[in-house]
Amino acid sequence: MRFVIGDSDKRRPRRRRSWLKWIRPATLALAFSLAFGAGGYGLFEVWRAGTVGSGIERLGRGLLYMSADLGLAVQEVLVIGRYETAAADMVAAIDVQRGTPMLTVDPEAVRQRLKRLSWVRDTRVERRFPGVIAVTIEERVPMALWQRAGKLVLVDREGAVILRSGLERFRHLITLVGDDAPKGAPALLALLATEPQLERRVTAAIRVGERRWNLQMDNGIDVRLPETDIAAAWAQLAQLERDQKVLGRDVVTIDLRLPDRFVIRVSPDQARRGKGTAKQT
Repeated sequence: MRFVIGDSDKRRPRRRRSWLKWIRPATLALAFSLAFGAGGYGLFEVWRAGTVGSGIERLGRGLLYMSADLGLAVQEVLVIGRYETAAADMVAAIDVQRGTPMLTVDPEAVRQRLKRLSWVRDTRVERRFPGVIAVTIEERVPMALWQRAGKLVLVDREGAVILRSGLERFRHLITLVGDDAPKGAPALLALLATEPQLERRVTAAIRVGERRWNLQMDNGIDVRLPETDIAAAWAQLAQLERDQKVLGRDVVTIDLRLPDRFVIRVSPDQARRGKGTAKQT
């Protein structure tokens, strides 16, 4: 992504810029020598006049704007890695206008402002003389929707909240429920991914007592995972589905918390028809 701060029509023609390539360093060096020579003389004069504080401040400002006149001014802001962050928010956080003296741009201050944007996980900001501010963005990767206090928010793998509204296009992500759910979710999601066919049917993961998980499948079946050896229980459910298509039956709950058995609870109507409520391994 590339931003050009200011009016792009005012940029110098490329041919002229190319012609000046070899002469600009020498010109700038000479100009700065003259500027700082004059600055040294000016500093001596303000010291002699007894107005050192305000004089140095005025002198410093003058030198900075002189450097901009000599070519060290912001002409472009290049942004790489922006996909989700709103362009207007990015420009406001960078807060640099075309023509600003390059030496007045504080890369760390810009970086800290950018990191306050919800999509930005980290960023690198560089001054590339004579006139480019280069910004590289690492955006957060959405992991899940997290339900808390009755509301949904979008979170990444670190549990950082990315969005609180406009979540419609993230409805395909799993929903987490529980105060500490985002903390344990990366390990759970990695486990679910070992059985892709089954993983696609999980719509929600509910954290129970900060110890274990209940999963809700796309047809409303509740799968209760154990506190330990979750991988074995998940593999067992996958095998059960392959062998018996249990998720296609009139089932309410599949309880995998016991190490030597699983318990399937069917709907009341199914139970009344005498189809049973439990199955042993």
